[in-house]
Amino acid sequence: MTKIGVLSDTHSWLDPKVFNYFAACDEIWHAGDIGDISVADKLADFKTFRAVYGNIDNHIIRNAYPEFLTFEVEKVKILLTHIGYYGGKFYPNVYRKILTEKPKIFVCGHSHILKVNYNKNLDLLCINPGAAGQYGIQPSRTFVRFEIDGEKIQNMEVIDLPLRS
Repeated sequence: MTKIGVLSDTHSWLDPKVFNYFAACDEIWHAGDIGDISVADKLADFKTFRAVYGNIDNHIIRNAYPEFLTFEVEKVKILLTHIGYYGGKFYPNVYRKILTEKPKIFVCGHSHILKVNYNKNLDLLCINPGAAGQYGIQPSRTFVRFEIDGEKIQNMEVIDLPLRS
């Protein structure tokens, strides 16, 4: 069993509470808009770290992390990007990638809106962890935790913190 912590849109600010909430996690995934490479470095020093760059990320982050990341954890294929899903629709380039790669989990950020839903037509769990940083119009800071056990995706939890702490 692998425990996963997922966040996005830190925008150069990392709440120290993330380390407590992700202490039992084996991996941390960041769906872009990291903001400052030091945020990624702190998370990478803490746990196995996978990330993609977002639209606000500079050349340093873009050189360190890709736009799309496809990987497997246990028996589950994952596709991670920053901008990919909004208003119930996938962006065309993302939709093509989903059809080609056939992941079981799709993770994106960008909207600052927490959303976890299952797309029955694509047999795909879509996760947007919301925004973990203080920048944006979101009412709170959110991120998620869950487990992958073989082919099973289970124990999804949402962490919801005040926008300012």
